[in-house]
Amino acid sequence: MQDAALARAIAGSPDAIDAGAEAEFCRRFAPRVRLYGLRHLRDRHAAADLVQQVLMMALERLRAGRLRDPERLASFVLGMCRMVVMDLRRGTARREGILEEWVIVEEAIEDPEPRVFERDRLAACLEALSERERSVVIGSFFEEKSICEFGLSAGNVRVIRHRALGKLRACMEAA
Repeated sequence: MQDAALARAIAGSPDAIDAGAEAEFCRRFAPRVRLYGLRHLRDRHAAADLVQQVLMMALERLRAGRLRDPERLASFVLGMCRMVVMDLRRGTARREGILEEWVIVEEAIEDPEPRVFERDRLAACLEALSERERSVVIGSFFEEKSICEFGLSAGNVRVIRHRALGKLRACMEAA
């Protein structure tokens, strides 16, 4: 079965799931995604997680009929791999930055006034944000949602997040 026919079979009818087509899709693309993960993540466990995440997201999108050109199924899956790996790297860099800024390391213990992470203050500052700002901040940093998962335009999410972080920074410094 060609890639285009496979994509069309999965997107077929929303009522009846073609388990054979989905199994064929997973059998065909899992090794490719795994190799991509091994090459870019350099960890077999992370590559296995990437396979699960990409195949699940791809099947959801195929079932919903969100693949514009079924002839380019392989490119669609590869692009999804690239985006997931970039999200993983961004999340890792973000966590490392937060840890560097807020967590006391052993060398900093001798510092007379180390920066201490205060959960109560952060919780109060988060509560001071509007519901929309809070959901974008929590979704971005704690739930690690991608921008497209908020149901808003990418630019709108970035603006809301930027302004909310400014408010959080001011609140944390003021308290």
